[in-house]
Amino acid sequence: MRPEAERDAPGTGDWRLASTGPPDAVAGYTDRVSVRPGEEFGLHVSTTATSFRVSAIRVGWYGGREARRIWRSERIPGRAQPAPRLLPATRTVRADWPVTLPVDTSDWPEGAYLLRLEADTGHQRYVPLIVRSTTGAGRTVLLHAAATWQAYNRWGGSSLYNGASGAYATRSLAVSFDRPYDSSGAEKFLVYERALVVLAERLGIPLAYTTGVDVHRDPEVLRGAHAVVCLGHDEYWTPEQRAHVTAARDAGTNIAFLGANTCFRRVRLEAGESADGRTVVCYKSSYRADPCYDSHPALVTTDYRLPPAPDPESSLTGVLYEGFPVDAPYVVRVADHWLYDGTGARSGDAFAHLVGVEYDRITPGAPTPGPLEIIAHSPLVCGGRPSHSDSAYYTASGGAGVFATGTMRWVEGLVAGTGTLGRDHGMDARTRTFVTRTTENLLRTFAQGAAARHAPPPRSNVSAVYGT
Repeated sequence: MRPEAERDAPGTGDWRLASTGPPDAVAGYTDRVSVRPGEEFGLHVSTTATSFRVSAIRVGWYGGREARRIWRSERIPGRAQPAPRLLPATRTVRADWPVTLPVDTSDWPEGAYLLRLEADTGHQRYVPLIVRSTTGAGRTVLLHAAATWQAYNRWGGSSLYNGASGAYATRSLAVSFDRPYDSSGAEKFLVYERALVVLAERLGIPLAYTTGVDVHRDPEVLRGAHAVVCLGHDEYWTPEQRAHVTAARDAGTNIAFLGANTCFRRVRLEAGESADGRTVVCYKSSYRADPCYDSHPALVTTDYRLPPAPDPESSLTGVLYEGFPVDAPYVVRVADHWLYDGTGARSGDAFAHLVGVEYDRITPGAPTPGPLEIIAHSPLVCGGRPSHSDSAYYTASGGAGVFATGTMRWVEGLVAGTGTLGRDHGMDARTRTFVTRTTENLLRTFAQGAAARHAPPPRSNVSAVYGT
């Protein structure tokens, strides 16, 4: 089906979960983060129900229904799988369940999918899957943050933040894709990515889909792309992914960072039980215990800005992550910037609660790619310290435009006031209208190719804003 026909196909109204039930009611994971159309993947499922079915639901516009069921399995006998394994050296939790069902993706369009596990008890849970594009030439590439999904995943008791005891000291030093995600099964995708996918498909711009894990392995999807969009929470990057995205920028591909705290942690991808790239390694503050510390310092898994091989993310994003948690208004500084066309915003206008829960700012003295224009400069207080969140824009030497929102709530703002996420942080319909129009301007302009060729250049104002 042609992309525009897929966008306008009849949607499926009942794609949301009915009831997740207890954690062991039904859960699963795929043996691949993504597949190309027509490739097969293995689905691993555990359930206390006697049987279950699987629906493959593609996220998109679909006349406002925002999803379409592409495929549904026959009823499958249920089985409760064994308890997960804990690998003591890195406190890594792995399910290592056998394959329950091989799934053929023939005739599945490229896109972002939610596999909905539907137990005969009525309990349901998602498994996210990207059906990735083989080429992004002439398209806007949506870059899904699978490594960050996994970093925060608490299934089995441990994430890169907390161990089974709840303590940071007992956290995992490496986490595995060979286990389900906690909560609904797709929380990070639903909060920080889904609404942008829907908006981009509604606009009808040519799109491609991939993940950071895939760009790490192979940058081909970035070649000739008009734009790359990093979504609302994309914290964990390998050096290879960062190098490939930077090279795309330098070749004229526009980059949009629609979150905060992006490209903050350096990670490695290592093998799981049956495949490469199934383990995300990040020692964080324990970086001296990283096996690469003495032999390969540039691969040590800690914050990019820290020793032993500091390389602050601002050289790509233009901004630096500064703090958490915060809740503050987003304040427009340069209302005549092309990104704000049609919003009706004036300089000084504020949009309550749009800055949060993490934020970025321009940090004078940090490495930056060139002259920056701060288009929003939002006062806040974080941990008792006054500061600002900045939205910033620059153009690279190859003509690419690069925009960073400076706030993690930007994609959430696309559904503010609707109750879609069950919470709005106090954001309202006015904020939704502003964020939506600004994002439409961004996507439409970036979809035309290198922004320096058809959009006004940045007007350097960092010195004026920060007095440096």
